[in-house]
Amino acid sequence: MSKYILPISVFGTVFGGAVLLKNHVTGGRCPSKATINGKTVVITGANTGIGKETARELAKRGGRVIMGCRDMEKCEAAAKEIRGKTLNPHVYACHLDLASTKSVREFAERIKREEKHVDILINNAGVMRCPAWKTEDGFDMQFGVNHLGHFLLTNLLLDKLKESAPSRVINLASLAHIVGKIDFEDLNWEKKKFDTKQAYCQSKLANVLFTRELAKRLQGSGVTVNAVHPGVVATELGRHTGMHQSQFSSSVLSPFFSLLVKNPELGAQPSVYLAVSEEMEGVTGQYYDVMTEKEPAPQALDEETACRLWEVSSKLVGLEEEGQSSKSNPAAEEQNKAAQRDSVKTVGQNPEPAVSTEGL
Repeated sequence: MSKYILPISVFGTVFGGAVLLKNHVTGGRCPSKATINGKTVVITGANTGIGKETARELAKRGGRVIMGCRDMEKCEAAAKEIRGKTLNPHVYACHLDLASTKSVREFAERIKREEKHVDILINNAGVMRCPAWKTEDGFDMQFGVNHLGHFLLTNLLLDKLKESAPSRVINLASLAHIVGKIDFEDLNWEKKKFDTKQAYCQSKLANVLFTRELAKRLQGSGVTVNAVHPGVVATELGRHTGMHQSQFSSSVLSPFFSLLVKNPELGAQPSVYLAVSEEMEGVTGQYYDVMTEKEPAPQALDEETACRLWEVSSKLVGLEEEGQSSKSNPAAEEQNKAAQRDSVKTVGQNPEPAVSTEGL
């Protein structure tokens, strides 16, 4: 019997160490036990992966959960499953295709019409490293779905979020934003050779820039906005990456990869934390790596880029025509008026032409 003690001890030590390592790397579970009875949560891309587990956890905590998904068959099945497991009848499936501004507008109108309030908006849906597909409106699929679709949806729900304050907006970002670059000359990859990795990184950088600019525009409104990198999670999001398609990667790398990758349930914990934690009350404009606040990449802190991206995005999705963009930022509108007054005062005082910063 004693000859088995050493192997068992070694195995137990290795297994225990692996579990502790994985818990450390993945961040563990949301420490908050807060419930959200009576609150309404809108989650995009909630029929699978992180979105589905986030919906399940928030339904378990008593929330009224609206699941916005493109595939209604899967969404209805997921909603039914969540209602059964949580015994919360207030979990609903609604059609939302973020690759269509028409669908986004229809979804937003339904929410504004049918819901008394929206307390939490989680912009979770996304596509990753897909081919050079285009959205219904002609945008690059990754930029269109990951950024523009959520940009439009959030703006359309801003009045409802303000009426429901204190309310929260959570944008699912990625560590990939650190190598992202916003190419204002060719946001939709119409001029240069398509690079699916860079297209994804650009869209994730846009998520962080949008978060910071929106937080600035919503100061004093009672609506907070934060971005979160959920960690490396095993979901359908990576189906286009080609990982584990070779025998070497599936047999040799997979065991090590599994130590660093978390399942969707753990992957949902950062979103849940930002949505319910008492510690997050009043916190806005921040970037979280799992459940730890961190400074994003330098290019994500560029205020001029963030402001320009907002204006360009507004034009692309048609918000500028409706006056929605300036409506959400009265402070910026006042600053623009002041700048215009100053420019009128200086007319005739300086013979040199004004320098335009557009395109810089």
